[in-house]
Amino acid sequence: MKKFIFLFLLSTQLVAQPGPPDYSKFFIEASKSWVDVDYVGDGIIGHKLDVFLPKTGNGPFPVVIVIYGSAWFSNSSKSANYHVGLDQALLGAGFAVVNINHRSSMDAKWPAQIHDVKAAIRFIRANAATFSLDNSFIGVTGFSSGGHLSAMAGATSNTKTDKINGLDIDLEGNLGKFLETSSHVDAVVDWFGPTNFLTMDECDKNMNHNDAKSPESTLIGGAIQENKEKVALANPLSYVNKNDPPFLIFHGNKDPLVPHCQSEQLFEKLQKEGPRSELVIVEGGGHGPLVFVENNFQKMNAFFKAQAKRK
Repeated sequence: MKKFIFLFLLSTQLVAQPGPPDYSKFFIEASKSWVDVDYVGDGIIGHKLDVFLPKTGNGPFPVVIVIYGSAWFSNSSKSANYHVGLDQALLGAGFAVVNINHRSSMDAKWPAQIHDVKAAIRFIRANAATFSLDNSFIGVTGFSSGGHLSAMAGATSNTKTDKINGLDIDLEGNLGKFLETSSHVDAVVDWFGPTNFLTMDECDKNMNHNDAKSPESTLIGGAIQENKEKVALANPLSYVNKNDPPFLIFHGNKDPLVPHCQSEQLFEKLQKEGPRSELVIVEGGGHGPLVFVENNFQKMNAFFKAQAKRK
């Protein structure tokens, strides 16, 4: 088995939850929480979310939606966001945190996953008062495949449908009860997510994302180099435009799973199109190690706070 697949699966096994998420192993400083809320209403585990409110301060609170990484192989790993430190960092900065599950690539092929993300955003915006949330600011962040989905949510924030290489794509979906509610996000923090599947092996010859069983190939339903039109539909780079929200991107230059060229290519496209963006390349950083550190969490919080003040 290829190294990158093994490592992704190992990570997923460590954090995936077969039932309701077990937060007991984490020290969570939150004033109130709602766990396993069904944001679609169909009862499947891939459509559950958790809401946590900061321990201090008065609501309604600005919101950050957090998306776990699993190589798109897991439909139930939302508690992983505490495992890597993202949730507690955001709560400590005064943001309400919404952890979401999404369908895995085994459950459904692309674009099902972005449909899930958009449905969760619509649900949170429509039900903000129920959870003491300020829906005038909704940020999104995620790591690895969750970084990809966060970047997709930002790059398609004002795009419901598109046509790329002659193929039509519905980027909104029809899940849930709030189809008339906006799925717009106001800011994106992408932690080392893939952005251009076809160039991943070009950037690092030690990787094998072109394999028919790679996470990217599994997501779209076929070997990526043999399905380039489908791949374009799943690449955040395909959708970046001047109307996108601001982006902050983190990537380690020693990442063994997602080459840092992916974030560099996204940053280059954002700079060209015009959305405010910043790229932080972490010297010696891996796929999380040396990247998930307090200094970078502080940068994330400062970025989200700055964007929230613009609202």
